[in-house]
Amino acid sequence: MVEADNSEELLADTKLHGFRCFAKVLPLLQRLHDAGCRRDTAGNRTLHFDQYCSLILLQLFNPAVATLRLIQEASGLDKVQRLLGCARTSLGALSEAPHVFDPKLLLGIIGELAADLKPLSRDPRLAEVRQVITLVDGTLLKTLPSLAEAMWLTTRTGTRHAAWRLHTHFELDNYVPMRMDLTDGRNSGKSDEKNVLRQHLSADRCYVMDRWYAQFRLFNQIHAAGSSYVCRVRDNSVYQIVQDRTLTTAAAKANVVSDQVVGLGSKQHGRDLPDHPVRLVIVRVQPHEKRSNRKGNTGAGPSDGLLRIATNLLDVPAEVIALLYLYRYQIELFFRFFKSLLGCRHLISQHRQGIEIQVYCAIIACMLLNLYTGRRPGKSTLTMLYWHMTGLASEEELTRHLNRPDNTGVKLRAKDELWKKLGVN
Repeated sequence: MVEADNSEELLADTKLHGFRCFAKVLPLLQRLHDAGCRRDTAGNRTLHFDQYCSLILLQLFNPAVATLRLIQEASGLDKVQRLLGCARTSLGALSEAPHVFDPKLLLGIIGELAADLKPLSRDPRLAEVRQVITLVDGTLLKTLPSLAEAMWLTTRTGTRHAAWRLHTHFELDNYVPMRMDLTDGRNSGKSDEKNVLRQHLSADRCYVMDRWYAQFRLFNQIHAAGSSYVCRVRDNSVYQIVQDRTLTTAAAKANVVSDQVVGLGSKQHGRDLPDHPVRLVIVRVQPHEKRSNRKGNTGAGPSDGLLRIATNLLDVPAEVIALLYLYRYQIELFFRFFKSLLGCRHLISQHRQGIEIQVYCAIIACMLLNLYTGRRPGKSTLTMLYWHMTGLASEEELTRHLNRPDNTGVKLRAKDELWKKLGVN
């Protein structure tokens, strides 16, 4: 077996072809080599934490390695053993790993990689937003129905599902998730997206959220933390107009129909109200009928074609507030990338700690893509990286692909399509 302290020699190997994007993280993972080995008094452990994480990263960057058995088979390849510093492992060792290794040890590595991230070009129209733009949402990861801990019950149909909910903080400027918290699939109690967010609030951030997060107590907590929020509120929200602001030409062009400072909510016994000035920006969009993915659920009814956006940003132009909310849909595009392209729709472990390790490794993979390419990850770039790692594409071809002038416009074109769907010019 290749010893873990040979990482510098491994990285200097001229045959590191295609694995160069791992060069940044392998020395960091090496620190975890002895983690979880306390009970191994006989010294029989052959699969260590750093090697397990390296194999998961290999799986994330290679669609051909889609299952635990294929990871086990890949560990038997000479090149994989040489470059990742692991020996051939067994299915038993891979299955046992989530019970032995602590996923929280990866948070320190994520923090170190985050410090080296390259900010991608920000839309110049968002220059007046000085805080870190953080898109917040959750997504479901489906699991085997036999997992009692992940069982959740729909409120309308009684249909049972099995899932974990992944609460995500996604930084728009770096285009990477900075944290992902795993709970059971229920969106209530401790697993409610609002309750998870309030536990992890930071200063100097601009949280962009959908209307599930519209809660006055949460707004107050974000404001008290020294951050701001841009959040869609419900169509039937109650408010009193305090100040009616004059719309600029730019705001009217962005389909903003009103910009007001308001008193949100009605005075009811025991109910929290905003303790700071709240601004309500209303944007006209193309109305669409509410669609539901639950059988027998008719949804909340058709939209009236108006987006009501609440914020504590009082000095940012109304059209920028509307633009910030439109950028919220980038997190939906990321979830599609995370599940479909990185392959995280398939969980290689059904154990909670195993899922957390896979999720944290996926965050590391996104950061490595940022550091290695300096681009927002897309299907074509990831495909070229796949080809490069398997030897089909040369270093020169990969570099030529990354330097293509149209590469920077992929996500902008996707955003423009979202604008059209929302009816915004």
